[in-house]
Amino acid sequence: MRVLLVEDDAMIGASVQKGLRQDTFSVDWVRDGRSAETALATHTYDALLLDLGLPEKSGAEVLKTLRRSGSEIPVLIITARDAISDRVAGLNSGADDYIAKPFDLDELAARIRAVVRRRAGRADSVIRAGDVTFDPASHRVTLRGKELVLSARELALLEALLHRRGAILSRAQLEESIYGWGEEVGSNAVEVYVHSLRKKLGADFIKTVRGVGYLVPQDR
Repeated sequence: MRVLLVEDDAMIGASVQKGLRQDTFSVDWVRDGRSAETALATHTYDALLLDLGLPEKSGAEVLKTLRRSGSEIPVLIITARDAISDRVAGLNSGADDYIAKPFDLDELAARIRAVVRRRAGRADSVIRAGDVTFDPASHRVTLRGKELVLSARELALLEALLHRRGAILSRAQLEESIYGWGEEVGSNAVEVYVHSLRKKLGADFIKTVRGVGYLVPQDR
């Protein structure tokens, strides 16, 4: 899952980015509102982690502009402003959730998954596709009840495909889902991970649409 972190505090930003990456998230980090808008306009994200007290353009302004544009990206406000009035204002402006600093990284990860799940219209935290089950929180994948061992990149790729089941995702889209800025991407990395997942989940679990990309069919 790829998220955009907008946080001007260097210590907090580095800590959140490192912690979420260790939890299989792909995290891009910017430190001001203008850079956030540029990143959102040029990349696709599954969720936005947005501080309110930002230089250049406030988090509240970024959020209002984002919602006026019609974007439905899940937004979780992360801020030191924990007054009820601040929470109400943020939620009324279009945020999906609100977490006050300091916060626990496990709770933050759980809240990100929850807002993404709600936006996708799913109540169950476990994703099921045929004989395969995937629990993003525990990183547990089973095939006909037997637990499988997947690498962090394989988990990220599988989550991207299951989150948009039935949609064809190009190699570039999948790369964006599993790699953040500054991370080296092998020329055939996606193909390698798809091949590995097929060996573990079944040759037909992931379909190739020649010249377009990959998908997990809806009937799985």
